[in-house]
Amino acid sequence: MKKLLSPALLLIVFVLLLSTLVLSCNNDANGNDNGSAEPSTNALAPKTLNFSLVKAYSHDTSSFTEGLLFYNGDLYESTGLRGKSRIMKTDLATGKILQHKDLDSNFFGEGIVIVNDTIYQLTYQEKIGFMYSAKDFKKIGEFKFSSEEGWGMTTDGKQIIASDGTSTLYFYEPGTFRLLRTQVITESGNLSFNVNELEYVDGFIYANQWQSPYILKIDPATGYVVAKADFSSLTTRIKSNFPYAAEMNGIAYNPATKSMYVTGKYWPEMYEIRFSQ
Repeated sequence: MKKLLSPALLLIVFVLLLSTLVLSCNNDANGNDNGSAEPSTNALAPKTLNFSLVKAYSHDTSSFTEGLLFYNGDLYESTGLRGKSRIMKTDLATGKILQHKDLDSNFFGEGIVIVNDTIYQLTYQEKIGFMYSAKDFKKIGEFKFSSEEGWGMTTDGKQIIASDGTSTLYFYEPGTFRLLRTQVITESGNLSFNVNELEYVDGFIYANQWQSPYILKIDPATGYVVAKADFSSLTTRIKSNFPYAAEMNGIAYNPATKSMYVTGKYWPEMYEIRFSQ
């Protein structure tokens, strides 16, 4: 006669089966971890990120700024709108355009990043990106990306990090643009929103929040917004003096000066700033 399991043994078997089911649900169909980070439950409010204004520079008022960065001491910018999208290298001191490449009028240009002398450029809703030589802006390739829309980009030197205007960041392999993982961004325990132009500095990602005067400081490992800078006074001043100026967008870090540079769409000025932390 078969021996019946005791209630205690039955409970152990049930727990083991439940654990196996939970683990299998966390893996994809091939049995691999999908690499996506779950939303954080951290409810701590971000610290206030104060800044000081160092200097103002001229900025092209025709630029619908989507991306901004320094690479090997040179300032690069990308702009949007169909028929007006371009990438360019500019002289910081004068605002003069030193080199540029226009995007085909069918495409709406978005953020850029430079890795290993290659410029990567996103497009807004076309789900295609372009690669150029940083030396002469010659097109050298194209790539597809995983998000529905392309917004901002930056790099930690090993990965390309991109936004799509939601609360999610996408981490790609340079060259192949293979998706490595995603990270959900949270602020005070809630999903963040409108994450736009990005800049990676000393282990943190700084992000413009679209249609707001805020720059978020994000821990890429956890997705927590650990600090937040309010540029209301600056944006109010800009729009009071220049009514045509649109939202703030564009963050660049210059290792040579250890300063951040911020601007906006159609802004007549770019500002060198220093954060307090």
